[in-house]
Amino acid sequence: MIKVKESTLRTAAGEGMDEFLNVLTDAYLEAVGGQLTAEAMPLLNGDQHTLLAYRFFTDEMREGGFVQLIQNGYGGYIFGNPFAKALRLYGARDMSKLVYKAREIYNAHREELERETTEEEFNALYVDFEAFDDLEEEYFDIEEEQTALIAAYVDEHIHDFVEVEP
Repeated sequence: MIKVKESTLRTAAGEGMDEFLNVLTDAYLEAVGGQLTAEAMPLLNGDQHTLLAYRFFTDEMREGGFVQLIQNGYGGYIFGNPFAKALRLYGARDMSKLVYKAREIYNAHREELERETTEEEFNALYVDFEAFDDLEEEYFDIEEEQTALIAAYVDEHIHDFVEVEP
């Protein structure tokens, strides 16, 4: 199990929910050598994968939305795993529903969304997949509340996510 010092968790929690979650996911990234390779996948348990997926999801959504998330190679990790179901189990029902809706678009157009693109083709994907626009707007409307729910769940079940060291 990945270990994090109690003092580090306490300090991060005092700085906010994003910082609290990032301390955990930073530890996961360190444990897997900075990249999720096939060899590194078994190093994390299901809850750790969900939290790491949420980090990738929020980082990509804040930066460039669903098109960027998929183009940067996270489509399979987000939509091909029980990520949305886990969010629902963590209490983030609205975020779960949003991911399920986005998965429908992704599954219907996966090949086109994941293909290698030039910068011009990448930018054109935003026009071609305007179906993501409403979902991205919804994401920004609910992100803070849903992240708070996830952080509360993680805090209540911390031993499923890390081993807390004194």
